[in-house]
Amino acid sequence: MIPNTNERVPANTAEEVNARIQRATNERVRYFAANPAGIDGRLRELDEEWDIERVLEANAATVALTGTVLGATVHKRWLIVPVLVTGFLLQHAVHGWCPPLPILRRLGYRTAREIDEERIALKALRGDFGPIGPAAQEHDDRASHALQAARL
Repeated sequence: MIPNTNERVPANTAEEVNARIQRATNERVRYFAANPAGIDGRLRELDEEWDIERVLEANAATVALTGTVLGATVHKRWLIVPVLVTGFLLQHAVHGWCPPLPILRRLGYRTAREIDEERIALKALRGDFGPIGPAAQEHDDRASHALQAARL
């Protein structure tokens, strides 16, 4: 069975890596629940963050272009490189896995959905969607509610 778009990368990532990425997101949201003055800056950072798809596309394009140039200028055997890269890119598009994926995930690259979860939780903390529970709530409770709402 082919996994859906939102789940294909996490489904092909080691559970401990997924958990580490999720913990880091949770910690950042909890930090900004206690320090709301920094939310706007963090949202700007999230707008600049490259998701795993963009990194894989840039990586594949660079390697394929390099192989094509080497094939045209050095030796035709280099043309195997773009053939392999495009095959891996197709495999990633269909199944959500390709050789660089485990390395990039361990380096902390997130899916667009994972980035959006943090973005939505921060906007909820900022009050973009209205109040989150009673005003007297603890910072961790507000962060938990914001994260839960972002994952719906």
